[in-house]
Amino acid sequence: MRNKGNITAITFLLAVFTQANKSHAQGYFFERVYDESLAQVSYVIGDLNTGDAIVIDPRRDIDVYLKIAETNHLKITKIAETHIHADFLSGSRELAAATNAELLLSDEGGPDWQYQFPHLGLRDGSLITIGMVELKVMHTPGHTPESITFLVRDTEISTAPQRAITGDFILVGDVGRPDLLEKSAGHVGSQEIAAKQLYASIQQFSKLPDDLEIWGGHGAGSFCGKNLSTIPHSTLKEEKQFNKAFQFKNDESEFVTYILDGQPAPPKYFAVMKQLNRVERPLLIQIPIHPMLDQPAFQKSIDNNLLIIDTRSKEEVAEGHVSGSLHIENGKSWSTWIGSLVGYEQQIVLVTDEGQTEELTRKLMRIGMDNIYGFVTDLEKMNIELEKSDLVNIEELKRHLDNKDVQIIDVRTEGEYNAGHIKGVENIVLTTLEENVDRIRKDKPIIVHCQSGVRAAMAYSILKRNGIQNVRVYQGGINEWTETEYQLVQ
Repeated sequence: MRNKGNITAITFLLAVFTQANKSHAQGYFFERVYDESLAQVSYVIGDLNTGDAIVIDPRRDIDVYLKIAETNHLKITKIAETHIHADFLSGSRELAAATNAELLLSDEGGPDWQYQFPHLGLRDGSLITIGMVELKVMHTPGHTPESITFLVRDTEISTAPQRAITGDFILVGDVGRPDLLEKSAGHVGSQEIAAKQLYASIQQFSKLPDDLEIWGGHGAGSFCGKNLSTIPHSTLKEEKQFNKAFQFKNDESEFVTYILDGQPAPPKYFAVMKQLNRVERPLLIQIPIHPMLDQPAFQKSIDNNLLIIDTRSKEEVAEGHVSGSLHIENGKSWSTWIGSLVGYEQQIVLVTDEGQTEELTRKLMRIGMDNIYGFVTDLEKMNIELEKSDLVNIEELKRHLDNKDVQIIDVRTEGEYNAGHIKGVENIVLTTLEENVDRIRKDKPIIVHCQSGVRAAMAYSILKRNGIQNVRVYQGGINEWTETEYQLVQ
């Protein structure tokens, strides 16, 4: 009986302890929101007991956050950003307008790096309270001068932070690149200064507890780093062990060389985003609904030289497309390609499959491209003569390799080309193709290819739009070439 009583008492105490922990766990709310189209991350943090929540780095189509708040009985009372973003149009002001939440933004970085609209300023050491959750601001310059990290602490269980919302400072397996201000915004000479700031920030951040969780602002596929992981989060201990940027503890010079070497060329739209995210601009709180164009409206758009962007698959487009249209196949990187190849001054018409109009509208919203005239989902009903793409197969390509009268172009990135390419083929990167049209021989047949055929199909449409008529596309690309066991050279 004595043993039975002890067991009963222990069981009772365990039940009380478990219930207390359960209640506590139910009080702290944390959700990661991932945008696959831009590999961008935002966060919702709240206290379910008080009902208060903060959103960090929201994207522009804000209904996702409103839905999270409604589902979890939260009220968004604060909105914050880790820095002035270059890769997407922030939805902070849209969300503030919809919720009347406080807008909390960095006032670090000096006078040239300030937000130019009303907000509550944050400095190194500033504290934000959301019920039992505390967020402490740590100034972590390097990616940008004003960058801050939020050290998140559940005040009921620890005096030390448990999570760090690092934005583009520390990313899983990488750190945010310090060269964007120079390459995208034109601040000549800033990348080395920023690299040294980034080095100092890493050394300071490394002093925090090893079990601190790292929750970054991007995943693999983003242009904000060169070695980003697909893993959503890690710990400081893991980054110290496996992140190469942490391996230069006593060598600033070597770190600067490493971090600036091999960074991919940033998309052209980054410069526009950097500007729009720091100045007053029109807000777009609702997801716009654009019209479906009938035949007369579509014909009028063609007659008025609107840009027709065909978003269907390369196979569908090859079978029939509007003459002079730009082909950018809808996929994970569609927004980035649009931002790299399309000017913001152009009014566009999108050719797409049924059911994709809202998805494409959202993707364009996220990079601030709102000048959509309308959609077309069935070209056959437009009574317009369509063109077919001129394709070559792998055997034809092979026969042309030694033919000096045929110009063969690999439109992959310089890094991809250098890592392995078909012998005798020249490299003109897709995003630079239009500005390098003078390198295209109009007196010779042209063949374009890439890795899988997607970029080659884009290149084909770009050259056609620029008056290069004698062009063909090899859709199999390097993937098919290597699968057939043909060799590449470096």
